[in-house]
Amino acid sequence: MTPKLDYRWHLREVMATRGMFSTTDLRPLLAERGIDLSPSQTYRLVVERPERLSLKTLMALLDILGCTMDELIEPVAAVGSRRRSAAAGGAAAPGKDAGLGDSRPKRARIVPE
Repeated sequence: MTPKLDYRWHLREVMATRGMFSTTDLRPLLAERGIDLSPSQTYRLVVERPERLSLKTLMALLDILGCTMDELIEPVAAVGSRRRSAAAGGAAAPGKDAGLGDSRPKRARIVPE
């Protein structure tokens, strides 16, 4: 079985190395290249990892920042892709809730007196 791949998004770090510390600095530069994003879209592009990104937007970012795709997108191995839940017939990981498969603390249960 081939390992699953994931990625890290380094736009914020690359912007910082180029002296761009605000998402509002990026928006007019994108607009000059025909990419019209709202302030909230620009903010999400910078601070979150995009699930979908047009090649036109990617190429505009590379042009604006004078960087390569390797600097912006780092491929990494995906984690946790092989765990099976108890519902699927496998054993849950020790210390984990079998239904959720995560390590979030359980909510306190308030019982009326």
